[in-house]
Amino acid sequence: MKKDNLKKLVANLPKHPNVLGRHRFFNSAVLVPLVKIKGEYHLLFQKRASHIRQGGDICFPGGGFEEGVDKDFRDTALRETFEELGIEKKDIKILGQLDTYVAPIGAVIESFVARVKKKAYKNMKIDHNEVEKTLLIPITFFKENEPEEYTLAHEIQPYKVDENGNKEVFFPVEELGLPDTYKKPWGNKKHKIWVYKYDGEVIWGITSVLIKDVIDKY
Repeated sequence: MKKDNLKKLVANLPKHPNVLGRHRFFNSAVLVPLVKIKGEYHLLFQKRASHIRQGGDICFPGGGFEEGVDKDFRDTALRETFEELGIEKKDIKILGQLDTYVAPIGAVIESFVARVKKKAYKNMKIDHNEVEKTLLIPITFFKENEPEEYTLAHEIQPYKVDENGNKEVFFPVEELGLPDTYKKPWGNKKHKIWVYKYDGEVIWGITSVLIKDVIDKY
């Protein structure tokens, strides 16, 4: 490497390291809203409308970062909370941010813990096109009830065979001359899934990961 190239490399190294290849992922942000009711803090959730993607799931308000609309991920979380629940920015106090979470499904989630005014919660204007209903769960429930723990496995698939028996190759292992081990699915990476059950509802997935992180810090 030429000396000049080394200087260029050093100059281009990130001052604040981020997620490598972030642009290849779905980038999103959520708000983790805390509401104080009768002296006790509760977490505010929403149940996604049945007709939309991941319908019926319990989650925190949030969504994808919109280039040209959001200045940063904080903006994304606040905008989505307003669009989904009608809670205005002035009624939300951001307390801090959790670590960046890179989910196995190929999403990067930035999570902002915030306090929401009780009056704003009581006057929510829910967008029922996106949200079926909201749930307010006391933090003590999560402190006193351990989640159920399960395991999921993810495999890397170099090809797939459709219902008609046609093989669709994603990664040409043979053409590239790679070892035989890559000609069939590999990886089988396992990761834990936590499940909380509350009042007939099941909370799992990314939301349960965020809950557990908050509760571990609370």
